[in-house]
Amino acid sequence: MSGVLSNIVLGVPVSELLVLAGLIIIAGLVTGILAGLFGIGGGALIVPVLYEVFGVLGVTDAVRFQLCVGTSIAIIVPTNVLSFRIHREKGLVMMDVLRAWAVPAVVGVAAGSAIAAFAPAAVLKLAFALIASVIAFKLLAGRDSWRLADDLPGRAAMTGYGFFVGLCSSLIGISGGSIANMILTLHGKPMHNAVATSAGLGVPITIAGTIGYMLAGLPQQALMPPLSIGFVSLIGFAVMAPVASFTAPYGARLAHALSKRHLEIAFGCFLLSVCVRFVVSLVWP
Repeated sequence: MSGVLSNIVLGVPVSELLVLAGLIIIAGLVTGILAGLFGIGGGALIVPVLYEVFGVLGVTDAVRFQLCVGTSIAIIVPTNVLSFRIHREKGLVMMDVLRAWAVPAVVGVAAGSAIAAFAPAAVLKLAFALIASVIAFKLLAGRDSWRLADDLPGRAAMTGYGFFVGLCSSLIGISGGSIANMILTLHGKPMHNAVATSAGLGVPITIAGTIGYMLAGLPQQALMPPLSIGFVSLIGFAVMAPVASFTAPYGARLAHALSKRHLEIAFGCFLLSVCVRFVVSLVWP
């Protein structure tokens, strides 16, 4: 009897947990590279992996997706901090843009945290697929002439942009890098500067998002798996965050070694792959 018990942890076979832990570690490695390379946190990769993990652990569907999004945002906090530091050392972060967007982005995160607690998972997946496909098409088409303007707009519009980035980020569990990149490049900003600035904006977005999802999930704390605070799993954070943080600086250095066009193509292909994954999950849950 003791031999059987030793092979079961939290009601799940140890062999399954080891496989899932291995997937989380691999995802963490890739997440760190993506965070540094594209100025994103890798949430699009983390969310589906955690969805399977929490499913095996028996987390109810009523809170499962929200738990994935909240934990994803928490995991990518350190990767954004590290990649931002690397980009800032290179002198490519547009600090005026970062200051203009930081506060409205946090407000957007707060609104998104409240909405995401009640929105169906299918709605969030569809929203991400639509946004990602638009950004990827723009990048892969490779036309520098595509512009909304030759420079960024005034204070009111910039406030709106910041709020929009924060809102979308908190709804789908990302740091906002993909959306911020699109806005900046469509306003004539170089890709490398856009990546560096997006990494910086991800810092307040992910910190605010983590706090927001913790608070939003407290009323349903009884439905959460062990060692969770609201919609944030401390176990998921503890396993994946250190691995992703370790590899983030390598991705940031790689970004500065690539040409502008190579960076655009790589980013566009990444977004398309994420878009396809979400659409498939809608057809075959």
